[in-house]
Amino acid sequence: MEVKNNIILALDVLNMEEALSIVDNVSKYINTIKIGYPLVLSQGPESITFIKENFDCKVIADFKVADIPETNEKIANMTFEAGADAIIVHGFVGEDSVKACMDSAKIYDKEVFLLTEMSHPGASMFLQPHAEEIAEMGVKMGITNYVGPSTKLDRLEIIRNIIGKESFLISPGVGTQGGDPKKTLEFADALIVGRSIYLSNDPEGVVEDMLMKIKF
Repeated sequence: MEVKNNIILALDVLNMEEALSIVDNVSKYINTIKIGYPLVLSQGPESITFIKENFDCKVIADFKVADIPETNEKIANMTFEAGADAIIVHGFVGEDSVKACMDSAKIYDKEVFLLTEMSHPGASMFLQPHAEEIAEMGVKMGITNYVGPSTKLDRLEIIRNIIGKESFLISPGVGTQGGDPKKTLEFADALIVGRSIYLSNDPEGVVEDMLMKIKF
């Protein structure tokens, strides 16, 4: 997946008017939007469709899918039918559940991102101890897209070493959570940035400032 300027906007707002305004403000710099439950549960799956129709962008559905294979398949199918280009899937549920999403993605000619480890402190309790095994499972399954935390650069480096240089790694936690954009891109291919942008009175200015930090 080609991500313009190495930045993905996490659009975790609750109404479409606000969402469209934010995307419009940053669209000249950003071509990839991560849409999760907040917007979809408040506005419906058509929120994905609407943003795709109004902007020349890619949408990653951040549903962190984590159910039995049959349910995962239904979630993935509906997500891709709504227009999403990719879906984020939890790896801790095991190979069969992940494969269900991969099979759906193959049918719709879409992509799967495997979540290895999350950026918040609580992820250290149960997810972190198995993150490396999750990444190894993904490699064995032929997955080439991954998610790893910018707030834990040592962990991000380990995940990169497991998945290899050819895999595509995106990283949440930059900005409000404290992740450093330039250091993160030493290991990741793209940054996921949410609150720093969508809570700002000047979303475009935040993106411009981040681009300066990345490039210099």
